[in-house]
Amino acid sequence: MPTDRIPDQDDRSYLEYPFVGVGVVVWKNKKFLLIQRGKPPRQGQWSIPGGRQELGETVKATAVREVFEETGLTVAVTDFLDVVDSIQHDEDGKISFHATLVDYAAEWISGDAEAGSDAMDVAWHGLDELAELGLWSETERIIRQSAELRKLD
Repeated sequence: MPTDRIPDQDDRSYLEYPFVGVGVVVWKNKKFLLIQRGKPPRQGQWSIPGGRQELGETVKATAVREVFEETGLTVAVTDFLDVVDSIQHDEDGKISFHATLVDYAAEWISGDAEAGSDAMDVAWHGLDELAELGLWSETERIIRQSAELRKLD
């Protein structure tokens, strides 16, 4: 039976519906930026910056805000990349987590990358390192797709 509760910003488990997240492949010259996630899901793993869309916020505004909050960088969104679903089940087979992720590419405008609100660390990487980073397969695919659009691959 659905509940009328409004989940806390950090409460993303066992929702009655998926939430919208926005991910961003940030480029500076031929390097892309990764953050080490400071919170679940995938806490401690490397990923592209991004986060949950807020009520009344466009997905592009979410992209710019989340990159700034997590890295301190100002970016310009350049390309829509894809929509990816991240669905996780618990040991009983019940859906414990479902995010619909809207992914964009962006260009660095200004700032020095530093770990912010939801990030433990940040680092710039080249495409030659991509296979060794141990990223979620969808994240790696999105980065490669973005590189192809930039004619880097």
